[in-house]
Amino acid sequence: MMTMTQKILAAHAGLPSVTEGQLIEAELDMVLANDITAPVAIREMERVGGHVRYRDRVALVMDHFTPNKDIKAACQVKYTREFAAREQVEHFFDVGQMGIEHALLPEQGLVGAGDCVIGADSHTCTYGALGAFSTGVGSTDLAAGMMTAKCWFKVPAALRFVLKGALPPFVTGKDLILHIIGMIGVDGALYKSMEFTGEGVASLSMDDRFTVCNMAIEAGAKNGIFPVDERALAYMKDRFSRPVRIFEADADAKYEATYEIDLSKLQPTVAFPHLPENTRTAWEDIPVDQAVIGSCTNGRISDLRQAAEVLKGRKVAKNVRCIVIPATQEVYLQAMREGLLEIFVRAGAVVSTPTCGPCLGGHMGILAEHERCVSTTNRNFVGRMGHTTSEVYLASPYTAAASAVLGRLATAAEVMK
Repeated sequence: MMTMTQKILAAHAGLPSVTEGQLIEAELDMVLANDITAPVAIREMERVGGHVRYRDRVALVMDHFTPNKDIKAACQVKYTREFAAREQVEHFFDVGQMGIEHALLPEQGLVGAGDCVIGADSHTCTYGALGAFSTGVGSTDLAAGMMTAKCWFKVPAALRFVLKGALPPFVTGKDLILHIIGMIGVDGALYKSMEFTGEGVASLSMDDRFTVCNMAIEAGAKNGIFPVDERALAYMKDRFSRPVRIFEADADAKYEATYEIDLSKLQPTVAFPHLPENTRTAWEDIPVDQAVIGSCTNGRISDLRQAAEVLKGRKVAKNVRCIVIPATQEVYLQAMREGLLEIFVRAGAVVSTPTCGPCLGGHMGILAEHERCVSTTNRNFVGRMGHTTSEVYLASPYTAAASAVLGRLATAAEVMK
């Protein structure tokens, strides 16, 4: 009677089965940290005289303030860089190799089906798209994970989302997850597993699935997870070097609730300030000052293709700043090969090196007082992208690009008609 998540946890705990609420200690396949969270964990390790147990199971990605935005950021990265060299950490990503962590690790084949992964970043739940259990933890748990390759968990209950049909034009995985969060609320899946199933899954691209799982945390979930199908296996082929482990939920698995969603009926959806649950599919004219297309949620190649489809042959509206951020160097190169970067520049947008920068109000797109930004990022809390009076509207790449062109919150259909 186990869900997909529960089966993965049971296997990593060396137990025949687990039940909701049970406390377990599970073996970890990968431990992740970035330039903000790693230094805290390293200091804890140094305090107790600890060392990395498995140097091939740790990934340190310098992505939040890199290239360094100030002296403090530079010192944080230097401290982490020296630790990685001292501990011989195999997967250290700095300027020139780094990307936004939750796009980079799947791309590099460091996480895959059946894995148990923790990261000191709340959006670590992204890897559920590959059929892994992945979740965010604090820096102290991260330190313990690096030292022992183990972590304690309380086995989560689960919600099931049965997907039917296929998404209509200009509607993406971002619209799907915003729809779900709007439906159940930011605490609707609190410490639960969000498990996606149904014939509609096959119609979702891997990038759509990464986006959906990435924002599971915005509904309070412990993790989000998709079944491992041919599309997932094709993505992992020639990337993921460890054996693929496929877990399937039992037919009689227990779910706290089941939701059925007809993908064909979804519309472009926007989360208005200041919560991801504040979703709308219709709105009056709302001028915007900035559009950000990127992040660990929507900075993959399909996201850039969608934005370029809207921006091609068009111009960003006067007084609107459009910032495009490929999530990894590989995505950047692919966008260059396809001519997408030229489309963005000719439209009046700027293209940044991979970084989390504007998503957390770090750099590369900070908002001034009373400014509005339509963004493909994952959070729109008060002050999230800058001044406390600024506003962030969460949307898909299609919607963000369309809004940049019209200078107001808009859908791609309005621009492409």
